[in-house]
Amino acid sequence: MSCSRGPAATVRCRHCPSNITAAPGARAVQCMQCTRVTRVPGCGRARPGMPLVPRLQPSPSFGGGCGKKRAVLIGIKYAGRCGSELRGPINDVKCMRYMLTERFGFPNDCVLILTDEETNKCRLPTKNNIRMAMHWLVQGCSSGDSLVFQFSGMGAQVPDDDGDERDGMDEAICPMDSFLQGPILDDEINEAIVRPLVHGVKLHAIVDACHSATVLDLPYQCVISKSTGCLRWRDERPMTGAFKGTSGGKAVLISGSSNGDSRPTYALPEPCATIGAMTHSFIRSLECEPRTTYGRLLTSMRAIMRQGGNCNLQGPIGSSIRNVTNFSGVEEPQLSSAHKFNIDCEPFCM
Repeated sequence: MSCSRGPAATVRCRHCPSNITAAPGARAVQCMQCTRVTRVPGCGRARPGMPLVPRLQPSPSFGGGCGKKRAVLIGIKYAGRCGSELRGPINDVKCMRYMLTERFGFPNDCVLILTDEETNKCRLPTKNNIRMAMHWLVQGCSSGDSLVFQFSGMGAQVPDDDGDERDGMDEAICPMDSFLQGPILDDEINEAIVRPLVHGVKLHAIVDACHSATVLDLPYQCVISKSTGCLRWRDERPMTGAFKGTSGGKAVLISGSSNGDSRPTYALPEPCATIGAMTHSFIRSLECEPRTTYGRLLTSMRAIMRQGGNCNLQGPIGSSIRNVTNFSGVEEPQLSSAHKFNIDCEPFCM
């Protein structure tokens, strides 16, 4: 871990007057009152050679197959923890599972689902369970593997403490116990599921959360050129020279961009089920054009998000969903990658 395991610490929220109790070893903790994240003093990054992510071995009851196509799908609505729960993350997971198994050939037993509606404690999206799921996803990966990591829930930012962020902020995802155990920072996610990817392995991560544009810490981000209007790559490699790439494999993140003042939006109870706006645009784009390129996929997602409207996804789950909600406050879908490639010509395939 990044700091020694002593007694629980109490820290003052940097955004509101609340005091927060942080679990031993937590590098940051989420405030129950304002839902924002504060770094725990004295818990900087690990010393050289010390892993950021504990090597947690999944128990036999954790489950999960070991096929060439594997996925971890996480949806968290934070019922009773934020004053009002998020609407959409659970349906995001259900629709993603249907698409992966029915359209991309992922075996059912190789799709690991963690939601806060699960009755199996091993499948609750706690910080430890998410870490175990990430370890399961990449463990023993080899050429030809296709891996998917999806997260729908709350994202956060916290001041960077090691100088590897150009904007001075670490991004993070918030587990269901983030108010005690703290979020999972982008440094940890990168070490857990990006660096282990060997040659011939591809990882697609789809993250529907605020502040998620660079949550995998990938070296290159796809942006629209202001001069030409075309897609181009922007170098996001840390100025410190810290390595954030893979071990030869391919990693692509499709995520959401939100401004610095964005907060998660909560929907009142509705008679119809809902789905997250960014997740809906991703699935809908692939339903409309299964054989597409990364560039066309990103352009299509942007168009669908701007149009808004009702959900019209296929399948038994999608047909029961009517509303689209932007619970993450995402303004534009974003794409980043471990390597630069021709985004207009490279076929998209999971």
